[in-house]
Amino acid sequence: MKHIFAAALLFVAGTAQADEFQDAMQNYLETHVQGWMNDPVLVAAIAAQNGVTASYDQAQIDTMDQMWIGFYGADDAPIIAEVLNNPAADFLRQQVGASGGVITEAFIMDARGLNVAAAVATSDYWQGDEEKFTLTYPLGAGAAHFSDPEYDESSQEVQGQISVAVTDTATGETIGALTVGVSLTELLLAQN
Repeated sequence: MKHIFAAALLFVAGTAQADEFQDAMQNYLETHVQGWMNDPVLVAAIAAQNGVTASYDQAQIDTMDQMWIGFYGADDAPIIAEVLNNPAADFLRQQVGASGGVITEAFIMDARGLNVAAAVATSDYWQGDEEKFTLTYPLGAGAAHFSDPEYDESSQEVQGQISVAVTDTATGETIGALTVGVSLTELLLAQN
């Protein structure tokens, strides 16, 4: 509760704090996330799912997204369990655990914006219409997007999101995207 209150105070403090948070997210990307964002386990998971979902039309994607939303909160539902229980999801949970509380969530998306693996369940399955995807994957290698801080229902934290394009380093091809949610309070405390 103390962290949420402190984060809320920083969030309300205004533009100077928002700019500080954006700078802190950029620094965290460079010092902590870039070292693992194109890890072979993530790349392999995205590439495998791209082979399956490349032919999906928007109606099929929308149906899957609605199914996910309907089962949200039931981590054993097949559509959600598949995303939470795989080697890439285990890898993401390791990164969350190693962050000392800075990372609140982490998930990867395929070339359609569909979840591939997640440390914790996201509130929806399709990210393809959101800036975390539209401002990273289509822009290619090196693309990054930093969201404004807001309360996130999935993580129950005031957080921002660092989103980046994921690249297959063997081919140089951009194959998907990664989003890492970071706690406003913990990130600023870690930076100071």
